[in-house]
Amino acid sequence: MFRIEAEVDKARRDLLRSRLRDTNTAASPVLASLRGTPGAREVPLHVWALDEAGDLAGGLVGHTWATWLHVTYLWVDSVHRGTGLGSHLLAKAEHIAATDRACTASRLETWDFQAPRFYQKQGYEVVCVIPDYPPGITEYTLTKRLPVR
Repeated sequence: MFRIEAEVDKARRDLLRSRLRDTNTAASPVLASLRGTPGAREVPLHVWALDEAGDLAGGLVGHTWATWLHVTYLWVDSVHRGTGLGSHLLAKAEHIAATDRACTASRLETWDFQAPRFYQKQGYEVVCVIPDYPPGITEYTLTKRLPVR
């Protein structure tokens, strides 16, 4: 007999994450070899663009993990779109990930009304399409192999 609860519990979340990590590490030699190395940690990677007044013109927020760059957010203010700023921010993050953190690939998610074609122009390939997530919108997952530096 089990008692099932549905509540936010940070201590249980952390315990579950730890137990899942241990289970995954035991099942995967690749994950086991990462354990205790710098590649095992998610390391934040942020790139910012400020205009002449020092205001945020655009930015990229992501992290690196296990030789991958994961781009979480990329945003450019509407007045600066079409200037190449987004491409520059993405290229800078990819360069840092490849050069300073030995990343060999990048991944990200975007919606159909956002920028799937922009990322494809930057060399990303669609590897997953989830229609109706959320309802009426299609989500894309894209990846790119980074040049060895």
